[in-house]
Amino acid sequence: MESPVFEEIDPASDCDCPGCVHWRRALPHSWSGRTSTHPAAHRALALAAVASATLGASHAVPAAAAPHAPHRPGVFAGDEPDSPQGGSAPLHGPGGRPAKPPVAPTPTAITRTEIINRAKTWVAAKVPYSMSAFWSDGYRQDCSGYVSMAWRLPGNEWTGSLAQYGERISKEELQPGDILLFHNASDPANGSHVTIFGGWTDAAHTHYTAYEQTRPHTRRQTTPYAYWNDSDRYVPYRYKDVIPEEPAPEPDGGTPGAPAVTPYPGAAYFGPGANNKYVTLLGRMLVARGAGGSYASGPGPRWTEADRRAVRAFQQAQGWTGADADGLPGPRTWELLVTGEGEDVQDGAVGPPPASHGVPGYPGRALFRPGADNAYVTRLGRQLVRKGFGRFYTVGPGPRWTEADRRAVEAFQRAQGWRGGAADGYPGPETWRRLFS
Repeated sequence: MESPVFEEIDPASDCDCPGCVHWRRALPHSWSGRTSTHPAAHRALALAAVASATLGASHAVPAAAAPHAPHRPGVFAGDEPDSPQGGSAPLHGPGGRPAKPPVAPTPTAITRTEIINRAKTWVAAKVPYSMSAFWSDGYRQDCSGYVSMAWRLPGNEWTGSLAQYGERISKEELQPGDILLFHNASDPANGSHVTIFGGWTDAAHTHYTAYEQTRPHTRRQTTPYAYWNDSDRYVPYRYKDVIPEEPAPEPDGGTPGAPAVTPYPGAAYFGPGANNKYVTLLGRMLVARGAGGSYASGPGPRWTEADRRAVRAFQQAQGWTGADADGLPGPRTWELLVTGEGEDVQDGAVGPPPASHGVPGYPGRALFRPGADNAYVTRLGRQLVRKGFGRFYTVGPGPRWTEADRRAVEAFQRAQGWRGGAADGYPGPETWRRLFS
């Protein structure tokens, strides 16, 4: 009796679920096709049937078991985050296969600024998500490989091993470069995920900037604390070898009572969206050096256009131009301010203080709400049309706030890369600044 003939179907090459990864490695290449069932399961059952016919009825073949990758029992869940991960592996991986590092790990010290800057490189490159591929820097392209890269770990870790490199902290202690880790020990494939904390986006600490590796590629976006789902299961951790960026102690022989010199915290602490103590310190130092005319109500922790104007005025006072006077404090600007060196800002050099909310011309949020009827709504709408966001208007912008205005603003905000509450369709100071700049 002839053995039955079965069709062999290769797993789809772009599927990286644990089953497909296993069969791509375990089975020889054959011609590919399509089937209504999962490719890996179809082929496993086909081969089992052929083997059964060849061996005869006296040699029973056990039913095909669902394979899984190391540390990934079962199949990954379809819910957010859709970010399954590989196991521990050395840089670049031996042939792309997860394996234990051959030597003991030797982590290196790193600053918070370096962590965030490393995280930004994958965001800029839009590194595709994959639990089996390795990026050119040697790190695996999944959520835990991303953190391993940002922390500059000696190998690729997974959510079950990252905690050994950190120390558990509280929500109140979170600073840029720390992580929020959820490892589902009972079922690692179901929901386990990790994000990099980039800083709070609101004073109430309900949302933060998250750097994370998830489908389809690395992203940076405002995220509710601690995550979109399973929020109560995420734990904050700080890398054990992070270099503290605290004020330096008073040197021996220093002037009694003189303030300690605060090291430059890094570019990540300044610019649109920043909200921290270093912005306040920067503003106070600028006021002391003659740039107080930039501020309408005094420096604060939230970065505004007033801070940018004051920094630029100080940079121009040093004779700097172009990119050297961009209004964002670099190491040299900070050094001159904290040491009291360099030239002060001369009277009148900064011009009149900015309008309300620290942005020139911005009239305030109250003028852009349902029921609003004023000239600023018209001005806003016309500028949106000029910028290419006028498709929502049927009769053109006017003084009465409508849903067309809100949708146009939302589209503009999303074009800036903002999501969630940052793209609600109502113009704030930063939306206004970018729209009219």
